[in-house]
Amino acid sequence: MPESSSRKSGKNHVEAARAERRADRRSEDLGPEPLPTWYKVVMFGLMIVGLIWICVYYITMGVWPLPQAGGWNILIGFGFAMIGFLMTTRWR
Repeated sequence: MPESSSRKSGKNHVEAARAERRADRRSEDLGPEPLPTWYKVVMFGLMIVGLIWICVYYITMGVWPLPQAGGWNILIGFGFAMIGFLMTTRWR
C-alpha cells in the first residue's frame, strides 16, 4: 500500500534533524578556531622588539633607547619579550 505524502514528509523531517545533529557534533569535535593573523604578528613583534631593545642598550652602552632609564632598559626589553611569550600560551 502506498504511503501518504504526509508520512513521507515526516520521514524527511526526521532525517534532516538527524543530519543536523550529526553536523553539530562534527563542528564541536573540530575544537577551537585558530587565532587571527594579527595576534601572531603582535606576539612575534613584541618578542623581537624586546630582543632588539636589549641589544641596542648593550651595543650603545646605555646611550639608546632611553638613557634616563639606565639599567631599567633591560627590564623594559624583557617586559616586551615576556608579554610576547605569555601570548604564546593562547596560540593554536
